[in-house]
Amino acid sequence: MNILLIRLRLIGDVVFTTPIPRALKRAFPGSRITYLVEPAAAPVVNGNPHLDEVIVAPRPAGLARIVADLRLARQLRKARYDLVIDLHGGPRSAWLARATGAPQRIGYVIQGRTWMYTRAVSRPRVLRRRHSVVNQWDLLEAIDGWPLSGPEPAVDPVEMAADPSAAARIEQRLRAAGIAPDAELIVAHVSAGNPFRRWPEPAFASLVSGLARASPRRRIVLSSGPSDREAAARIAAEARKALGEAADRVVDFGEFDLAELRALVERSRLFVGGDTGPLHIAATTATPIVGIYGPTEAVRSAPWRDPRVPTEAVEVAGLPCRPCDQRICEPGDFRCLTTLRPEDVLSAAERAMNRRA
Repeated sequence: MNILLIRLRLIGDVVFTTPIPRALKRAFPGSRITYLVEPAAAPVVNGNPHLDEVIVAPRPAGLARIVADLRLARQLRKARYDLVIDLHGGPRSAWLARATGAPQRIGYVIQGRTWMYTRAVSRPRVLRRRHSVVNQWDLLEAIDGWPLSGPEPAVDPVEMAADPSAAARIEQRLRAAGIAPDAELIVAHVSAGNPFRRWPEPAFASLVSGLARASPRRRIVLSSGPSDREAAARIAAEARKALGEAADRVVDFGEFDLAELRALVERSRLFVGGDTGPLHIAATTATPIVGIYGPTEAVRSAPWRDPRVPTEAVEVAGLPCRPCDQRICEPGDFRCLTTLRPEDVLSAAERAMNRRA
């Protein structure tokens, strides 16, 4: 069987699709699986052992995108796929799925796009207490003759192939930063592309200084997105000020690409950060994780991996406005994050590291 999977973008969402190629190979031995993705999230699936091909869809602006998509559609149609699964559900992915001409095209029931599929799966618009991986599994169960039961994180965890060259670059950068080989690294991702998921800077600074203060062997490496470099610098400065003579335990050595981030987390004792793409990259390793959840819930987007790996979720319970659609904060004060205490995150971090030890 010749299969095409489509999930164009958003790093965390692409990570959540990675159990699917493994399941398809188990269900249909000998099948050929291709994954269609845009450039930003392509490193997540490059090198995946269950994929036979990764097609990176360019995303130019304006008329150039129309030309590129027509060219891509011709390429996909020539491949003669037997089955196409649109894991994305956007206008572009639905159109590309339709353009393949595959006899079996599966996607979600979405107004204005359902007709592009041969089989559409209902997806309630309400925010259900159900993990994203399980939601996507519904599409697999719509395949004719699907033989497998529901997903289990220990059997079908998220994954991202290790990149030895990225690991070598990280080791070089750690040496250049004066970090000893036996240092206990902790990665703190201090930003989020979505403003509704940003924990306040003073809270992060308090967490970082608390983690660093607990042991002279610790080095806290700050990670952030390109648009949040200034915020990361402010957090590092505030944490160093609080640490005084131990200020060198906070390290901020710039940006990493996704492969380097994964290599750094794999090398570390702990990852702590909000419900963003880097947290889900971290979930592809065996490193303990502390997730900070504001408008989202851990039950829907916690790391999907072997439950024996220490994982902690810190969230404010009992808020009637939570979870939300992240378009407007009804109370207006982002209380799901602003009332989340640094000491609670710090306690969760120590628990996770002690379990690993």
